[in-house]
Amino acid sequence: MHGIGGFDTRTSNVKDIIRMAEIEASCGVSEIIPTIYPDSIQVMRENMIAVKMAMEMQKPDDNICATIPGVHLEGPFLNPGRCGALNSSSFVEPTEYHLKELLEGFEDMVKIITIAPELNGAAKLIRKISEMGIIVSMGHTDATYSEAEAGFNAGAKGITHLFNAMRGFHHREPGIVGFGLLNKEVYIEVIADPYHLNIKTLELIFRTKNPDRIILISDSVKGTKISEPEKDHGVVDDTGRLQGGSMSIMESSRRLTELGFNEVIINNCITKNPETYLFELT
Repeated sequence: MHGIGGFDTRTSNVKDIIRMAEIEASCGVSEIIPTIYPDSIQVMRENMIAVKMAMEMQKPDDNICATIPGVHLEGPFLNPGRCGALNSSSFVEPTEYHLKELLEGFEDMVKIITIAPELNGAAKLIRKISEMGIIVSMGHTDATYSEAEAGFNAGAKGITHLFNAMRGFHHREPGIVGFGLLNKEVYIEVIADPYHLNIKTLELIFRTKNPDRIILISDSVKGTKISEPEKDHGVVDDTGRLQGGSMSIMESSRRLTELGFNEVIINNCITKNPETYLFELT
């Protein structure tokens, strides 16, 4: 999640991060992974400092705030052609120099980094990041099936918000979407609000994919409302482009259950599966 209720990770103010954690706790969420937007490396580091300060302020058994075990860096090693709502001008080449500049001093708090696996140098960096004990997720990508498979073989463990901001499925080139659905081991994130994926697409995912490898995410942003999800068009910019998820993870999982999806499977997608992904793969 990037943000919620008027707050997001594009901040150097620790109080903004704490407020996000408080809002999530009030929604019934026990742990969150704040996601840092791609920006200049200096700005991303400033944003990580705010999260790190919030993590240091956490108290054991604090029911007021959701626990923050670490952050997700959504970039900056992404494909400009699949930027979605992100600022493509901040994307950089996947090099060890950029990685060191980005992570130095934050290695212990970064849980996930999203990378486009088809970029030159991406496979080498995926191996490097994986060796550091950080999960690599593939996203904001134009990867073909074989390029996604190569990223997985290099060490990537997941795919960031399947179908969204990536090459679509084609009958002659199934792409990273086809790889995500067919590979039994790779984890896939799914935004399950009413706007990012058609209900039939969600049915396709849950009928095809190994259910132990599906993780529901909110992808919530600053404009995501706490108790009244956007009902007309989601969270969008002035051009109508989706900016992020419109529902908290509790609301979106409840929605799927009400639509007839298996309640046990859905509950696993917000509890057991992400816990295994975050804490048992590295």
